[in-house]
Amino acid sequence: MFLDPNKPITTCIQSSCEDCPLLDSLHCHFKGKDLAKFLAAFSPVFIIGGVGIYRLGIWFLISWIVFILSYFGLIEIRVLCSHCPHYAEPGSSLKCWANYGSPKLWRYRPGPMSKIEKVVFLVGLILIFGYPLALFMIVSKWLLAALYVVAVTGAFIFMRKSMCPRCMNFACPLNLVDEYRKKSFFKRNPNIATAWESKQEQ
Repeated sequence: MFLDPNKPITTCIQSSCEDCPLLDSLHCHFKGKDLAKFLAAFSPVFIIGGVGIYRLGIWFLISWIVFILSYFGLIEIRVLCSHCPHYAEPGSSLKCWANYGSPKLWRYRPGPMSKIEKVVFLVGLILIFGYPLALFMIVSKWLLAALYVVAVTGAFIFMRKSMCPRCMNFACPLNLVDEYRKKSFFKRNPNIATAWESKQEQ
């Protein structure tokens, strides 16, 4: 289901994960519990948002679902995920905790995101998570709006506390991995380091 936890990722030049200083502080490998936590954190957001929007009109809900699938299944994969070391792994689909099963339609592009990619990524998130709230406020569904805000806030806090500080996709504008761990990761993944250096020099 996920990568072998005892085998270094494809981009790593080490022969073993044993004694790696990043073993417990960076998400080079994922487990089922990581996916379960992610789904548990965001399920309330999409359940509350979906049920609330459905009560306002089925076409509002269909529009939201289509955009969600298009964004997370295609757009985000291109602008964000294709920069992640995990994208370099063999196989035609992602096996990470955030986009498990999404097709790898684009080529792997190590290095930082462009300014346009960052804008597309962030605007997409704002539209997806802001759409239900905007609808609830327009029709004065204040209880739904409050519940939705609580759910989104909880998911955001979970990401900032548990996932973002350990994510190896340093290209993400929301990444919280410190410089020390980034440098340690680059030493073990020199091709990625070279890609970052060449992009930053441009």
